Amino acid sequence: MTKVVAIHQPNFFPWLGFFQKIVRSHAFVFLDHVQIPKTGSGVWSNRVKLFVGGEARWVTAPIIRNYHGLRAINEIEFQNTTPWHNKMLKTIDHNYRKSAYFKEIFEFLEPLIRNPEKNISIYNTHAILAIATQLGLSHDKFVWSSQLSHEGTANQLLVSLVKAVDGTTYMCGGGADGYQDDNIFKTAGIVLCYQQFQHPTYLQMGVPNFQAGLSIIDALMNIGRDGVKSLLQSATTT
Repeated sequence: MTKVVAIHQPNFFPWLGFFQKIVRSHAFVFLDHVQIPKTGSGVWSNRVKLFVGGEARWVTAPIIRNYHGLRAINEIEFQNTTPWHNKMLKTIDHNYRKSAYFKEIFEFLEPLIRNPEKNISIYNTHAILAIATQLGLSHDKFVWSSQLSHEGTANQLLVSLVKAVDGTTYMCGGGADGYQDDNIFKTAGIVLCYQQFQHPTYLQMGVPNFQAGLSIIDALMNIGRDGVKSLLQSATTT
């Protein structure tokens, strides 16, 4: 029996492709024990793109970086000295207020964004699971790498995690070609399948040319829960 496993770091209000991976997988592993880059303006763990001022811009939740050595994603915390929650909500309010589903989606998102949880892994997975519920996705498929027995790094780590959840198939993302060694999976008896996500289009308020890759917040605001459900199912079956 085929059991498809997808593995991904717990991103900050991620894009549609992230949720399509969830839809297509039998087990979805939050890769929460790997190291996070210490330098740079941010990663997908603490920032995402939304339409701001008529163009796609980063919305960032600042994280604490003044620590020694290396830390895993599940050891990183948001800064509590900056009111980023309020700033993000104001940004969404200002830029999406005229969207078709603003009222109901904003009411749903506000407590998720205001969540006082400081740990970015716990915060992000809480939001992802809440959105998954809205999309009718069962929580039974979610597991955390930090709670699984695993070994190795890179490809060997992925193989180890797939086996830890009794998976038979590993779903690769679109950017896997540069670092993935298919032979390692073949030797381990794991079948590879590629996500090959083709971003569906939808009506984005006030935008002449569709902008792909934005947070799922953008899709929810413009087409609502049922619209997003339909998009994900359509992208899964085509």
